Amino acid sequence: MLRALNIGSTTLAATTDIVIAADHGFSTISKESSTSPAAKASYSDVPTGLLPPGFVAIDLANALDLPLADPNDGNKPVAANTHPKAGNGLIGKDVNKPEVVVASNGGSDLVYVPGRDRALTAKVVSALLAQDYVSGLFVDDEIGTFAGTLPLSSINLKGSSVTPRPSIVINFRSYASGCDKAVMCAVNVADTGLQQGQGMHGSFNRADTMNFMAAIGPDFKAGFVNEAPVSNADMGKTMAHILGLKIPFKGALMGRVVDEALPGGASPVVEHFIERSKPSHDGLTTILVGQRVGANRYFDAAGFPGRTVGMDERKAASR
Repeated sequence: MLRALNIGSTTLAATTDIVIAADHGFSTISKESSTSPAAKASYSDVPTGLLPPGFVAIDLANALDLPLADPNDGNKPVAANTHPKAGNGLIGKDVNKPEVVVASNGGSDLVYVPGRDRALTAKVVSALLAQDYVSGLFVDDEIGTFAGTLPLSSINLKGSSVTPRPSIVINFRSYASGCDKAVMCAVNVADTGLQQGQGMHGSFNRADTMNFMAAIGPDFKAGFVNEAPVSNADMGKTMAHILGLKIPFKGALMGRVVDEALPGGASPVVEHFIERSKPSHDGLTTILVGQRVGANRYFDAAGFPGRTVGMDERKAASR
């Protein structure tokens, strides 16, 4: 409980804003797959039948018929019935010039094709579409378009960062474990050293993308529940606005001032949008569901229909 402290004729409570913002939501880890070759192997540290850390790297190496090396173990080959220590993998005959690199990332994985070869990327996409743990793929615009996938630019990942841009971003499958509100009991496949039943985030399911934000103080409305979408970038810009700070921004993803939460502020116009890829040969379509306030886009969920919690495209389309 915040207690008012008398400082001269002014109380600290009356002149202090408190802002809380979580960085992401939460899901329970699943390590189950009926299609993955990696799940069918035996490991000394993984329960029988479950996915090991690095299952994406193992499955891609298997599909491409190329050797797999572990960058977290001195680039040593990954032998049968073993897995990359941290889930990352170098795929190719020369570890110094791998054809494919996999970076494990919890609820999503990043795949790099250093040569940016379209034919090789197509093989990787095809191998991933065959796995039941995948729910949506995003491919670097500059490599090309592929049926069943959306471009990286659709989720604002095509920028000018110094670090290499991934060729493919994999969103993993998620589902509800049976409660009334799916976002309160979401489960998602995760490429991590953590075990099934532990917690993870990073997927495009709504339980992961929805986070908690709250503010109290003289610069915010009292008892106001904001139905408009808000991001962490918005919170930073809003606090800078309240403090009268002029912060230089680089790029276009700078967020917005959450005027509707400030005294006298009006609620903004919120538009709902859906983006769909062309279906793959087996009918898989990556769908992105989100909201828009002015030029700012907010992503609610993405993936294949039936494989991502919170991706109710029909409900979004009717709003």
